[in-house]
Amino acid sequence: MAWVWLNLVAIPDPAVIPHYEVGVVAFGFSAVVELLAEPMWVLAQVHMLVSVKVIAESLAIAVKCVLTVVCITLVPHWGLYVFSLAQILHSFTLLACYLLYFMKFIGSREAQRKSFPLTSLTDLLPKPLPRQHVIDLQLAKLTWTFYKQSMLKQILTEGERYVMTFLNVLNFGEQGIYDIVNNLGSLVARFLFLPIEESFYIFFANVLERGKDPRHQREEDVGLAALVLKMLLKMVFLIGMTISVFGYSYSQLALDIYGGSWLSSGPGPGLLRCYCVYVLLLAVNGVTECFTFAAMSNQEVSRYNFVMLALSLSFLGLSYCLTWWQGAIGFILANCLNMGLRITHSLWYIRRYFRSTEHRPLRGLQLATPLLLVYLTSGVVTVISQAALCCDQGLFSRSLHVLFGAICLLAVVVAIVSTEPKLVQFIRAHFLSRDKTEIVKWE
Repeated sequence: MAWVWLNLVAIPDPAVIPHYEVGVVAFGFSAVVELLAEPMWVLAQVHMLVSVKVIAESLAIAVKCVLTVVCITLVPHWGLYVFSLAQILHSFTLLACYLLYFMKFIGSREAQRKSFPLTSLTDLLPKPLPRQHVIDLQLAKLTWTFYKQSMLKQILTEGERYVMTFLNVLNFGEQGIYDIVNNLGSLVARFLFLPIEESFYIFFANVLERGKDPRHQREEDVGLAALVLKMLLKMVFLIGMTISVFGYSYSQLALDIYGGSWLSSGPGPGLLRCYCVYVLLLAVNGVTECFTFAAMSNQEVSRYNFVMLALSLSFLGLSYCLTWWQGAIGFILANCLNMGLRITHSLWYIRRYFRSTEHRPLRGLQLATPLLLVYLTSGVVTVISQAALCCDQGLFSRSLHVLFGAICLLAVVVAIVSTEPKLVQFIRAHFLSRDKTEIVKWE
């Protein structure tokens, strides 16, 4: 991949961006290092060892950020050397955390209690098993199925990067602004929605029997899964709605604080406003696909690969066409359309799955009328505040704009607590309770 990037893709002017070649090789090397930690990450996920993932990723990100800040402050002329070194250190920190954790965990009482299958870290290394074929054909087919799905999902989630890189539809300045907005806008998705999706995928996979009709499963398990899905949809939908409503009026202020007038006076605010809408779609898609992939049979996953292929091709075409039409915003519009199609498929699957039961988890996407009115009022108030007070009228005007937003946000929170008591109870039980193993049912 490093050879492809250095020989088949446009390279920036060395006078403007020096050390580009070193950066490409360094990031490729860091990917190989992180792949070494991948088997241990899978083990941690399967056995619900949440703490190791939280500690490893938090420590790796902290080390990367601290090193980046220190080097940029002390030796800013190093340029890409700084980011390359920080990325490599991030990868080695991640690998070291997993290695140290499992070296201590394997053989412990907790490992015995969890029936942990490994007796040594060397069990992770590939080796032939006695009286067995070198390649398990059934496992190889399943691996190939998920590999194809992962490749297609990679195109769906990062396809605009490939279009941007190989087709040169944006110059490097526009790419830089898009990357800044994309990184800021995806903070909620990376730090909030992704952990929820990963954790509850394991929950649904443990509660439900993959590929089995809900009528032939325990009613208690199906009911619990439907109730948790309903509450999750309600929670992430409200978070996404809040980000969309307030993001429209506070995107310019956020970019002005982050990067100054250079970032807030150009296409940046429009990009971030569109991205706030995209975050809402990301939130819903994460939960719906989380349930769908946990409940699908292997055959259904294989068939879904064809759907993913069609979505991938259409997404790449949309990205190219919409970018020529609307510039960088076209990438976000293509992502929104693509995410809408994925949500539609997942909603169709969930509705069909629970059709023969009394459960209707998709009602979690319905909001009470008073809550919708509060959102509408907050949106109108903050838009007027943004037009009148932001962002070139001084600190006092900005402070008033923030105050109006805080009051509206408080009103939204009060409305949510008043209209969604079951959701509040769900959040307390699953996210704020110290006993994470306790499952609470709501009647």
